[in-house]
Amino acid sequence: MDTAHTLQFVDEVVCAKTGKHLNDLQRGIIEGILKRQKYSDIAYTYGCTAGHAKDVGYKLLHMLSDVFGESVDKRNLKSVLKRQSTIKIALNNSNNIEGDSNTINYINGCSELPTPTPDKSQPPTPDYQDGTNQVKIEMVGKLRLLGLKDEQIAGVLGLTLEVVKQID
Repeated sequence: MDTAHTLQFVDEVVCAKTGKHLNDLQRGIIEGILKRQKYSDIAYTYGCTAGHAKDVGYKLLHMLSDVFGESVDKRNLKSVLKRQSTIKIALNNSNNIEGDSNTINYINGCSELPTPTPDKSQPPTPDYQDGTNQVKIEMVGKLRLLGLKDEQIAGVLGLTLEVVKQID
């Protein structure tokens, strides 16, 4: 994955988690770390002090640790981003997910799609005979293996959090 795609991926994931896009300095810090630059070099490029760039970098790496659910630092940023970017989830059409496939498409976490509201007239558990829901239910385990949290799985598959938590 090239730097532009990496920055786009990180920006979308951060936006999905925090509701805010990366600013120019944060993008520059990620790019600089990937190029093994020192904070002083990054700071010079962005017209700030090395101390400020280091402080922003420290906060950014902690934020990325929270977003990805694993420790992120300057030494492992590249491997974390490579690993996390391989988890690609189809948000737009979960019916395209094949039951025996480990490949999942890409998520655009910052889209303005409405949050689905559960139909209160329906029972709280999915109809296990319905083929669409059966595929979704089978995907829950696979998505957990890829490191997604139940909240993320519920959003991607259009299931309620309660339903996802009931699936073993």
